[in-house]
This record gives sequence, C-alpha cells and structure tokens, in this order.
Amino acid sequence: MSAPAGDSRPSLDEIAEEAQRALEERPSLSIRARISLGFFLLFALALGITIAAIIILYRIQTKLLFMEAAGNYSFEIQQARRFEKNYFLYGTNLADALDQVRQARDILDREGEKISSVVGAAHFQIMVSHIQRYEELLNQLAQLGRNRTRNTPPKYEAIEEELRQHGAEMVSVAEELMAKERKSVNTMLLVSQRVPIVFLLVLLVLVIYLTNFIARQMLAPLNRLMEATRRISEGDFTPITPRRHYRDEFSQLAMALNHMMRQLHQRQEQLLQAHKLKAIGTLTAGVAHELNNPLNNIMLTSSALMEEYKQLSNEEREDMINDLLHESERAQKIVRKLLDFAREGEMESEAFEIGEVIARTLQLAGNQIDLAKVKVRGESDSSVPQVYGDKQQFSQVFLNIILNALDAMPNGGTLTISVRNTKDREYVAINFTDTGAGIPEHKLTEIFDPFYTTKKIGKGTGLGLSVSLGIVQKHGGEIKVESKVNEGSTFTVLLPAAKIPANMP
Repeated sequence: MSAPAGDSRPSLDEIAEEAQRALEERPSLSIRARISLGFFLLFALALGITIAAIIILYRIQTKLLFMEAAGNYSFEIQQARRFEKNYFLYGTNLADALDQVRQARDILDREGEKISSVVGAAHFQIMVSHIQRYEELLNQLAQLGRNRTRNTPPKYEAIEEELRQHGAEMVSVAEELMAKERKSVNTMLLVSQRVPIVFLLVLLVLVIYLTNFIARQMLAPLNRLMEATRRISEGDFTPITPRRHYRDEFSQLAMALNHMMRQLHQRQEQLLQAHKLKAIGTLTAGVAHELNNPLNNIMLTSSALMEEYKQLSNEEREDMINDLLHESERAQKIVRKLLDFAREGEMESEAFEIGEVIARTLQLAGNQIDLAKVKVRGESDSSVPQVYGDKQQFSQVFLNIILNALDAMPNGGTLTISVRNTKDREYVAINFTDTGAGIPEHKLTEIFDPFYTTKKIGKGTGLGLSVSLGIVQKHGGEIKVESKVNEGSTFTVLLPAAKIPANMP
C-alpha cells in the first residue's frame, strides 16, 4: 500500500522495510560473544593475578636461597675473623682462618651471579677484591711465620692493620647485603599479602560492572520488546527500530516481531476491507430500493419525453431534461457514497468534527434505518472538541454499531446517538443507545471476540465489533458496552480529543 497522493509521509510498510534493513545492516555481536568476552576478562584477570603470585613466590624463593648463601658467606667471614684474632692473640688457628676464607670465596664463586644481580657488578668486584686481598694477607702471615726474622714484627703490624680493614669491609658488606635482602623479602611478602585483597576488590568491581552490563544488555531490550508486544496487543503496529550499533539475538527477535507486525497489519487491512464489503452487502437492499426511485423516474421521464417530444413546448422539454439530470445526480450521489465507503487505502489521519462523520454514516445507512422502521435521535454538546484520526475508519465503526442496533430492533424502535465530553475532557464519548433485545450480562465479555455472533448462520460473520474495537484502539480509544435484556444496549465509543489546532493540515 502506498501513501495518499500529496502526502510525503512514508507508509507503515516503508517504515517497516527501513527498520528491517537497518537492523540487518548492523554488525553482528551476539549475546553469547559478549558473555564469553566477560568471562574471558574474568579468566584473564585471574590468570594475571595467578602469574603475578607465582612470580612473586618465585622471587621470594630465590631471595631466600640467596639470603641463605649470603648468610653462609657472612658466617664464613666472621669465623675467619675470629680465627684471625686468635692468631694475633695466641698465634694459633691461622690455617683455620685460611680454610674459612677459602670456603667464603667458594661461596662467592658459586653464587656470584645471584650476588652480582642483587648488589651490582661493580660492588661484587669490590667484594671479590676484598676477599682475595684478605686471603693474600693470611697467606703472607703464614709465610712470615715460616721465615720469621728480627724485622718481622713491623711487617706483622702492617699486615694486621690491613687484615682488619679488609675483614671489617667484608663483614660490613655481608651484613648490608643481608639487611637489604631481608628488607626486599619483607616488602615482597607484604605485596603477596596485599595481592589477594586487591584481586578480591578488582574482582568485586568487575563482577558489579559485568552484572550491570549484562542487566543493561538483557533487561533493556527485554523491556523494549515487552513494550512492543503491549503496543501490538493494542493494535499499534509501528515497527521496532534499531538503537544499537550492532546486531544480536534481540535484534533477530525484533526483526521477527517486525515481520509479524507487518503481516498482522496486512491481515488487519484485509479483514477491514472484507468486513467493509460485508457491510456493503448488508446495505445493498436499502441501496437498491433507493436507486430504484431515481432510475424509475429517469425511465418514465425519458419515455414520456420520447413519445411526446413533438407535442411538448420548449419549456416542458427543458423541465423534463432537468428532471433527468436531477435524478441522475441523485443516483450518482448514492453510488459515490458506496464507492467512498468501500475504497481501500492507507490510513489518512486528520482533525475533524465527529458529528460530520456520524451524519455521513447515517445518510449511508438511511434506507436500512427506514426499512427497519427505526427512529434516530441525536444529542450533541456544542463544546465537543475535534478528534484526530481516519474518518473512513470511524465511519466503518459507527456503521457497524448502527447496523448491529438495527438488527437488535427487528420490530422497530429508537436509536439515540449522543456526543459528549468526558469529565476530564480528554476524550469524546459517542453513545449509541438502542431499545432492542439487549445482551445477557454473561455474554458482554465475549461480544468483541472475533467470529462471535448471535445472528443466524449466514446472517453475520462475528467480526464487526472485533474489527471496530481494533480500529478504535489503534486510534488510542476504547469501546464500552452496557446492556439489559429486553431494555436495550448502549455502546460508548471513547476517542481521544485532538491535541492540535483545528486549522493544521
């Protein structure tokens, strides 16, 4: 279906096609992929923390091993210093001092790479030079002890002074090295204690974020789709348009709903047209009777004009031709009303006076009303505002209700149509009150169901009120009914009052 001529607004089908195309063109990013990405981030975080913990533990272990080696080195140096002092005091244990120094030097050779990585290459070379010199001095003492002469004491004093200097330096370096590594280990232990706490805090923040993220990603589309289903139930088939820059399972569902709404809209239009044709069929008897009068007059006047043409004066001929034109226009007007009512097209919304539509509908059903011997009374409030919608569809709603009222009064009666404001002045209420047979209370909830009818087989489809309710709800209105058996029924059509100026196009 295309938009009306002169109306540049896109049709519902065009909007639906554009929405479907926009949804399909979005890059795909499924919910599974996003959830997998979230759990991958959690796994990556846990993996990173685990690797960090392993590295910290490895470094602590390395430093502990190094501290053990440094402790052994310090012990050997201190033992060498103790034996050195014994030698200068008592002249003993020089060989023991040399043995302890060699063991300390072996430790430096064995753990040199680790010590160098901690204290630095330059500092390590200083340590090596100190212990080498210390060992040389001890060897000199041993040599002097074997070749002792008168001039030996001054040499002893010089060697003793230098031994004390290098020994003190070695002990100082060893203690400094131990203190530095102990501090480093304590720092790493403190970090290792804080890592789980930091991990838990980061994990908590990430879980809260992922929870909110998933909630937004899941609940927001679900709420939107729930709103769409509510709109569909109310007869609003406006397609769902994309709001995200990607396409996921909810997009597929939205596309399916759009397709469903498009199909429902097409079926509804077909149903409206089918029921419109049914209403036209119902009006055929009255229309045929109404058309018979002008056609009979045309035939009689044409025959008389043909037979008596030569005997008639010019004025009489002109009067008869005018009669023919008048009756032809009358018949043409009747046919045009039917064609206007039966035409199929896109919904055309505009602001209008509801009384005009009711009057046009009563003219269309005029002969049916006469044949049913029903009197029509009208009551209207002059302050009633305009309504906004499709006049053709409202005419179909009113015609359905009027024809149902006529069927409810087979022996004649009165149909009262009143137009009033509601108390809140938000709606216009159109009441159709008949004096017919009425509807049992237990059936009032069923009369708007599709295919429900109380008429005999072949006399009705049961779609009139269902279709009418769909039209009214699509315009934001409602239909209510009150009825008492053997007293009559009142159908109230509530339509939203127009919120735009009356002179707007």
